[in-house]
Amino acid sequence: RIGSATSLSSAVINTRLQELVRLFKERTEKVKEKLIDPDVTSDDESPVASPTKPTTVAAPVPPPGGELERDKPLGDDHYCEMLCCTFKSRPWLDRLKSYQFPSSIDPLTNLMYVLWLFFVVMAWNWNCWLIPVRWAFPYQTPENIHCWLLVDYLCDLIYLLDILIFQTRLQFVQGGDIITDKKAMKKNYLRSQRFKMDVLCLLPLDFFYFKVGVNPLLRFPRCLKYMAFFEFNNRLEAILTKAYIYRVIRTTAYLLYSLHVNSCLYYWASAYEGLGSTTWVYDGEGNSYIRCYYWAVKTLITIGGLPDPKTLFEIVFQLLNYFTGVFAFSVMIGQMRDVVGAATAGQTYYRSCMDSTIKYMNFYKIPKTVQNRVKTWYEYTWHSQGMLDESELLVQLPDKMRLDIAIDVNYNIVSKVALFQGCDRQMIFDMLKRLRSVVYLPNDYVCKKGEIGREMYIIQVGQVQVLGGPDGKSVLVTLKAGSVFGEISLLAAGGGNRRTANVVAHGFANLFILEKKDLNEILVHYPESQKLLRKKAKKMLKSNNKPKDEKGGPGDPLIIPPKADTPKLFRAALAATGRMGGKGPLGRLRWRLKELKAMQE
Repeated sequence: RIGSATSLSSAVINTRLQELVRLFKERTEKVKEKLIDPDVTSDDESPVASPTKPTTVAAPVPPPGGELERDKPLGDDHYCEMLCCTFKSRPWLDRLKSYQFPSSIDPLTNLMYVLWLFFVVMAWNWNCWLIPVRWAFPYQTPENIHCWLLVDYLCDLIYLLDILIFQTRLQFVQGGDIITDKKAMKKNYLRSQRFKMDVLCLLPLDFFYFKVGVNPLLRFPRCLKYMAFFEFNNRLEAILTKAYIYRVIRTTAYLLYSLHVNSCLYYWASAYEGLGSTTWVYDGEGNSYIRCYYWAVKTLITIGGLPDPKTLFEIVFQLLNYFTGVFAFSVMIGQMRDVVGAATAGQTYYRSCMDSTIKYMNFYKIPKTVQNRVKTWYEYTWHSQGMLDESELLVQLPDKMRLDIAIDVNYNIVSKVALFQGCDRQMIFDMLKRLRSVVYLPNDYVCKKGEIGREMYIIQVGQVQVLGGPDGKSVLVTLKAGSVFGEISLLAAGGGNRRTANVVAHGFANLFILEKKDLNEILVHYPESQKLLRKKAKKMLKSNNKPKDEKGGPGDPLIIPPKADTPKLFRAALAATGRMGGKGPLGRLRWRLKELKAMQE
């Protein structure tokens, strides 16, 4: 027991001594490197701040009443006292009271302005749709006239608020500058065509109600606020992700409105001729609006099957309806075609590219396996990105906007690359614009062993596997999204660094590629970053080329300590004994050492 304890303690001491020797050796190398090159930053971690003592909270001073107010609610609950009771107030009322209306409004990006335009457009639609109905059909009666007038004047109030509050605060561009001055914005609105139409649509023709009665046609100028409708369309399409859906709905609404107006005109013509007077007019049975709308649909879309007009008025009215229907329906069909064509323009381009590629492969009799992989690449790239080449989308943007988009998309990944940490921030920004997105199919080789490395790869989506081993097919490691490989090859001198392993895509993988020539063009303008990158690359190459037996760590204790080398003087004596042909103890020892060496070999 004493012998085992002694051997165990000696092994622990030996391990500790070896660890200390290794630490001193690393410290010496760092100091030597610091003396040779003062620009190298220290790898030591920053000292951890010592924990601060918790501050003692003073005890609350009791109120004059003698007891603590334990039952009083906290301030976060927003309680208020009234008389002898405590009520919970509404915090949103306080925020509403303290809210200040902006002195200027950006009409292009302000969502509050878009929301206000929605209410203005709703008021405009009320007038456009309901004025013809109230004029033609007998839906406005003395019993419900107060309801109609209430909604009418509510819409007029929205019109008035739009003129006084919103339109006079809209920013505008003059000479390249964004004008936010109150007087300038108000003056710009008063000089615009929009102001003239807004004033015209609020003509107070309602005073004629006292003379001719409540006639809805006197409110027809309210329909002249069409500029707000078109502005709302532009603003809404700018913020929608699928604007073509709204365009289809809007075009359909145009068709429905034309049928709506035609149905009102048909009922007015029937009432003018007399309901049920002929077979052509409305006979007055059933729901008047639904039956007249049905007649308008059959007329404008030229379905046919209508009764023949009898009088001259009916014939002229029907001819005008047919001509208007053909023109309006053809315009609607053409506009719908344009909307659908614009919505599917990308899909059409994808199909044309794919068809051209398939035609090319069939012409040159490419094997079916290769054709299938090409088709798979097209389908996956389109469905994952929505486009075949991202650079085509950004080529029309200014350089600053391309940089902003590249920062939002790629900066978080590139900033984590150890090779680029500590480099000039602007250099990294320039590098982001040179990244190129490439899609790899399952089992595609990203790079092969022995190739000259000229690119760095950043995994955006998917996984790649590093293969090695005697057969070159063993999976050494699997790299996931956010990982980087091949970065040392960008800075390797003398023709490039050769790849040491095969890298294969495990499933579909989307990678960012930075080529060596692009980085060299960037580093010309950043000599300090170039110097730092060279040092980091040499250091990483040196650490990668170390043999495995030199990478022992403090967590790997040696069970059997390494045997010390034979002293030089003793080896010289053995060599002299061999030359002299001696047969003494040294000769026998020399012969024994040769046997042991042969057995080890």
